[in-house]
Amino acid sequence: MRLSETDASFIYAESVSGPMHISSIYILDGELPFERVLERFRARLHLVPAYRRKLAPVPLSIAHPEWVDDAEFDLGRHVLLHELPPNSTLDDGIAAGVTLNEPMLDRAHPLWKFVVIRGVPGKTLILQATHHAMIDGASGIELTTILYDLDPNAGEPTAQPWSPTEPPGPLERLNKAVQDNLAEWRETDPLRLFRNGADQLQLVRKATEIFGRFVARPAITAPFNAGLVGPHRRVAWMKKSFADIREIRRTLGGTINDVVLAVVTEAVARYLDGLGERTAQQQLRIMCPVNVRTEDQKGALGNQVSGIFPMLPAWPMAATERMSAVIAEMERIKQDQEAQALTLFRESLPSVPPIALLPTQLVGTPFDPTALAARFPMPIVPSPGGLRPPNVGINFVCTNVPGVQVPQYMCGHEVTDTIGLLVLTGNVGFSITILSYNKQLFFSFICEPRLLPDIEVIATAADTVFGELMHAAAARDAATQAHT
Repeated sequence: MRLSETDASFIYAESVSGPMHISSIYILDGELPFERVLERFRARLHLVPAYRRKLAPVPLSIAHPEWVDDAEFDLGRHVLLHELPPNSTLDDGIAAGVTLNEPMLDRAHPLWKFVVIRGVPGKTLILQATHHAMIDGASGIELTTILYDLDPNAGEPTAQPWSPTEPPGPLERLNKAVQDNLAEWRETDPLRLFRNGADQLQLVRKATEIFGRFVARPAITAPFNAGLVGPHRRVAWMKKSFADIREIRRTLGGTINDVVLAVVTEAVARYLDGLGERTAQQQLRIMCPVNVRTEDQKGALGNQVSGIFPMLPAWPMAATERMSAVIAEMERIKQDQEAQALTLFRESLPSVPPIALLPTQLVGTPFDPTALAARFPMPIVPSPGGLRPPNVGINFVCTNVPGVQVPQYMCGHEVTDTIGLLVLTGNVGFSITILSYNKQLFFSFICEPRLLPDIEVIATAADTVFGELMHAAAARDAATQAHT
C-alpha cells in the first residue's frame, strides 16, 4: 500500500527538531495497571491493522514509500510503561509526557507508541503518539473510538490470530514503483483544469492571490518565529465548558471556531504588547487546518486536510472588538471560497518527484544530518529596537478537532482530560490544539522553549480574554432582556 503524496510529505518534512507525529496526553481517573493496557492491545490490535505496518522505502526513491507488514512486530516496542517518582504531581506527569513525546518515532518499526505514565496518586496519564503519515486530526479521533470504550464495563473482543504478509523485496518494490509511475503518467490529464469549466479556473486564480498575499502582506515576526525550532517542547493548557462557548457564540455571533480564534489571537496580541513588540498596523497570519474528509472516507486512516490562512490584528484590543474582527475575516474567507481554492490548487500542482527527496531517507539513521542541527540549534535572530525581518510565512497553527462528546474509558477508567501536542517545525515555535471532548473544550498551547520561554503568559491571557467574552455576552443578554 503506497503512501499518498500528502501522507508521504510528512515523512519527507520530518527532522529530529521537527518530529511529525500527532500526539495527545490523556488523563485518566484512577491508577490503571500497565498489564491491563497490554491485554487490551493484544485483544484489539486486529481492529487497527495499520498499527502492524511499517515503512518500506523504494530503492532510489523513484516513488513514495509503501506500508508493509512488520514481520518482526513486537507489541512491547509500542506499548510502554513510564514510572514517575512516587507522589508526583499532575504537572510532573504532563511534563514527562511532553518530554517522552520529543524524540522521533523509530522508522524501522510501525510509527506509533502508547506510553502509560504512572506515579501521580489517583491518576494515570497516557501519551498516545501516531505519525502524521498515518493519521490526521479527524482520523485520530476515530482511532480513539477503537482503543477506548463508551461503557466502563465493556469487555474485550476476542483476539484474532495474525500472520504477516511477506513484504516485497527491494527489486519487487522497484519494479512495482516503475509500473505505478507509468500508470500515473498515462492517467494524468495536463488539461484537466481547462476541461472543468471557468469556476475551477477562478478558484485556481483565487489560490494564487492567497499565496501572493504572503509576500505582499507579510505577517509580524513574533519572537517565537525568530529562529528555527529545536527538539524540546513545553505545554500549557486550559479547559472551558462547551456550554459557555455556545453562549458566547449565541450572544456575540459567529461560530465556535470564531470564538476560539478570538480568544487565542487576542491572547497572543496581548503577549506581544507586554513584551514591547511593535504591533501597530501589524498582522498575525494563522494556519487553520480544514478537514475535507468525505463521508465515504470516514474510518480510513491517512490525511484528508486543507487549510485557510486568516489574518488578524497583532495589536491588543477589547475582546468584543477582536470577536468582530474574527467574524469579519472568517466571513470574507468563506465568501471567497478560500478553502476550496487552496484544495484545488494543491491538487493541480505537479508532483515533486520522490527522487528529489532522496536525502530525506537519511533522517532517523546514524547518518541523519538533522540530528547534528538538533544538538546545536541556530541562534535566535536578534531584534535591535524590536525590528525583525518581515514574515512571509505563518505565525502559528490553530487546529480545532471535534471529539467525542460523551465520556470515554480505558479499561474501565474514565478519561477526564485530553491535551493535544501539535507538531512544531521550521520557524513556527508556537501553536495551539483545540480539542472538544465530553462537552468541554481543551486549549493546548505548545512551544519550543528557546523561542517562547513563558508560554504560561499566553495561556493566562487566553483565560482572561475568555472571561471578558463571557462577561460581554452576559451583559448583552441582560440588556436585551431589559428591553423586552
